Amino acid sequence: MFKHFFTPWLLASCLVFAFAGDFYVGKALLENVRKHYGDKAGKRMQAWQNLLDGSRGLSEAAKLEKVNQFFNQLRFISDLRHWGEEDYWATPVEFLASGGGDCEDFSIAKYFTLRELGVADEKLRITYVKALKLNQAHMVLSYYAKPDAEPLILDNLEGDILKAGARKDLQPVYNFNGDGLWLARQRGKGVRIGKADRISLWMDLRKRLRLSVEQGETGNAGAGAKP
Repeated sequence: MFKHFFTPWLLASCLVFAFAGDFYVGKALLENVRKHYGDKAGKRMQAWQNLLDGSRGLSEAAKLEKVNQFFNQLRFISDLRHWGEEDYWATPVEFLASGGGDCEDFSIAKYFTLRELGVADEKLRITYVKALKLNQAHMVLSYYAKPDAEPLILDNLEGDILKAGARKDLQPVYNFNGDGLWLARQRGKGVRIGKADRISLWMDLRKRLRLSVEQGETGNAGAGAKP
């Protein structure tokens, strides 16, 4: 369990989600990750930086593939086992430094990484679904090339990025991004039912990210961490 090992420095080593394309994994962040989580964690952080540096000029389709493949290499670990809580939404740095997470963490890390790579917020939705084969709640990232398009699904349970209609094993419930909250459907963006601030876990995550930017102790970009 990683809950008791996250230290205040990591909270301030957070990705400045202004999406200006200037994120970098600085020396201080790398050294602290290696110190607290080992060389493998440091290598994962450097690999994330390499992914960002090498993907900025690619098409959006290529960005989706690279980001999906990168994060799907990490381990699935339940929140209870990993954080000692029933439900905790990790930041990208928490996810990478600790070496794994659950479906929410995969989807959130993909969302913020694609935003950093310049993909518009309106094209991305973190989507809550029911995984029918597993008979349990699940979360994926949906990408809409156009407002009325059938979304593509980025999923830690499926290596290939498929259209929503091809994912008969998923039943969409709702989705959200930095702007709004929608009742989900297979095609199009669903029915807007309000703002994403209705989701307390999402707001808690964004609050931690915002605090990390305001504190800015390391001078790096990054993605806040659990104290």
